[in-house]
Amino acid sequence: MTPVLVRPARDVDTVDLVNLARLDSARPLTGEVLLAVQGGEVAAAMSLDTGAVVADPLRPTAHLVELLRTAGRPVSRPRRSARPLRALRPLRSA
Repeated sequence: MTPVLVRPARDVDTVDLVNLARLDSARPLTGEVLLAVQGGEVAAAMSLDTGAVVADPLRPTAHLVELLRTAGRPVSRPRRSARPLRALRPLRSA
């Protein structure tokens, strides 16, 4: 299996994003975008703003889209309890 790199899109990726959208018969993604790069080529991309995805229809990309969706999911943090934490008291010396 070819390694996959998931990374944020940069300005230098604009041409690749436009070409990928054209291949997928979609509009180019805007805003913050995550890329799935496989074999040195951008194979799929996802907008973090809208969740829209474009992918190369000439290769299998379902696993790349799932990877992008997982990587783009906000990190959930454990909920704190409703009661406030008590300040620690210094130990008393005997």
